[in-house]
Amino acid sequence: QVQLVESGGGLVQPGGSLRLSCEASRFRRYDYTIGWFRQAPGKEREGVACISRISGSTNYADSVKGRFTISRDNAKSTVYLQMNSLKTEDTAFYYCAADPDSGYVCPMKGGEYDYWGQGTQVTVSS
Repeated sequence: QVQLVESGGGLVQPGGSLRLSCEASRFRRYDYTIGWFRQAPGKEREGVACISRISGSTNYADSVKGRFTISRDNAKSTVYLQMNSLKTEDTAFYYCAADPDSGYVCPMKGGEYDYWGQGTQVTVSS
């Protein structure tokens, strides 16, 4: 069973940048598709971005396309979410999750993921 630990959240002004990290234990190349999700108070959890375990293909929510970039460093067992041009509406608790099944196309639905980290808070405010 993989364990996931997120880091990199914090407070940033609108227009600023943050890079979130998702470090996985017992993580080998091709083991897991990784997704980033977020949940704001009073709102449903939504998929933000994902990267597939075999092909490395990515998907993004329309709301973050062109601003967020997901990448993975298999040697470091870490997946990153680079967030640029942050907006107040990006404020949420961000989670990463692991899916051992999807290989070439990564899902954006949380129900497809088996393992979840504890999350990290991102607050965008002036």
